[in-house]
Amino acid sequence: MTKSRRVMAVIVAALLIVAMILPGLVVKAEAAEKPKEKPKVEISLVGDIQMFEAGETKTLTLQITNKSGQELKNVEVAPDMSEKKAGDWPFVKDWKQYSEKIDSVADGESKSVSFDFTRREGTKKSSYTIPFSVYVQGSDDAIVTDPIFVYAKNETVTPDPTPGDNSQNQGDAGNGSAAGSGSDSAVAYSGGGDGGSSSESGSVPRVIVTGFDTNPAEVHAGSDFTLTIHLKNTSKKTKVQNMLFELQAPTEGSDEQTSAPAFLPTSGSNSIYLNGIKADGTADISITLNAKADLLQKPYSINLSMKYEDSQATQIESSSSISIPVKQDARFEFSEFEISPQTIEVGGETNVMCSLYNLGRIKLYNAKARFEGNGIKKQEIFIGNVDAGATGSIDAMLQGEKVTNGNSKITMTLSYEDESGNISETTKDFELEVTEAVDDSDMYMNTDGDAEAGSSGFPVVPVVVVIVIIAGVVAAVVFVKKKKKKQMLNEEEELLDELDRSSEDEREQP
Repeated sequence: MTKSRRVMAVIVAALLIVAMILPGLVVKAEAAEKPKEKPKVEISLVGDIQMFEAGETKTLTLQITNKSGQELKNVEVAPDMSEKKAGDWPFVKDWKQYSEKIDSVADGESKSVSFDFTRREGTKKSSYTIPFSVYVQGSDDAIVTDPIFVYAKNETVTPDPTPGDNSQNQGDAGNGSAAGSGSDSAVAYSGGGDGGSSSESGSVPRVIVTGFDTNPAEVHAGSDFTLTIHLKNTSKKTKVQNMLFELQAPTEGSDEQTSAPAFLPTSGSNSIYLNGIKADGTADISITLNAKADLLQKPYSINLSMKYEDSQATQIESSSSISIPVKQDARFEFSEFEISPQTIEVGGETNVMCSLYNLGRIKLYNAKARFEGNGIKKQEIFIGNVDAGATGSIDAMLQGEKVTNGNSKITMTLSYEDESGNISETTKDFELEVTEAVDDSDMYMNTDGDAEAGSSGFPVVPVVVVIVIIAGVVAAVVFVKKKKKKQMLNEEEELLDELDRSSEDEREQP
């Protein structure tokens, strides 16, 4: 064997060995378990990065976004403190359970959770990374852990102001007000033992209106309702107390003798007193009011003035406003029905008319009248819009469909809409009789000499039969008289003939 042939044989043998080993390696690689991909979930901070002062409590709100392509159930979000030393954790560890749960998060959906943290005294670091983890049902390990950054404000020592020096408060107390937000107006304050500052940080505790409820939910003109206003103390550190609220409603009415506030308290006083609201706390105040009977259907604004004190007896004034929609009940009447005729045959028609008087203070939109009942074909007519104090006309032609046993009840249903498109209905009844239709052949006698039975309504056929009978009797009497007269004439002629013949016989005898 030459050298080249030996080399070729070695190469062929090597290829055969590789061909035998390679399939096994491929099978083993395919059989190896691939690591499961964790659901893709994102954690993000809602709002700006928080700045914590020593001893200050703030709320961190996190948004959990599900991009896994499937719904996640029993989601739990918690700060991961296992990797942090106690000295590095910037917040107070207390009895609180630092964990929030979400029942489910659909694919593509985002939900928020909030945590309250209080910065520990003595923390020096200016920034901290707080890792938050997300756990789901059926998994002990976190599916995602993302860092959230917070800042610890450096502690500074502020020298006590000298008597008469209030330069540190000029930013707030100089103009006696602080900017308001939403429907709340500016806050004014005065007094206190620190030259006008309501707290050590110089901030003013603000009380705002977060919402209101009425009982009943819809306020109708001329009725009583209970107004409940929801309040919140936005200050995280300062309690407010000795609170006095006054409600002022707009005056309605063009006539001086009848003009009055749109809402009047049933107790006679529009003032409400509240002991206080704790820092970052909420409270409700309630009052029973009466809505003026002649109010138009629209929203009415009520001004709420607030006077209260902070923990250092600083006098603070503020105001807010709320808007209460008032509903007016629809009031209307119908005139008497005009029905012509009151009895119709099957297939016949009757005209029904009446007037609609709008006696209320609201407009009736898209008014319709629908007629239904036994014996008639259903009919609906469009009336249109009827202004307050105006009259609408209802004019319908009703067709008989089947025979009724005497008078039958017919119902007219009036439907209309208010300004919001809500539909209301009311009904009014009247009576109508439908009889069987009569053919021309019913006016003649049948082959048996009997008249066919008429309908249960007006006795047309019997009347016709009576007339025919009377006519027959008259004709018979005339015929009998004529016959008798003719017979008498014949008898007279025969008698004369006999007399004539007797005379001729006498003349002929000798």
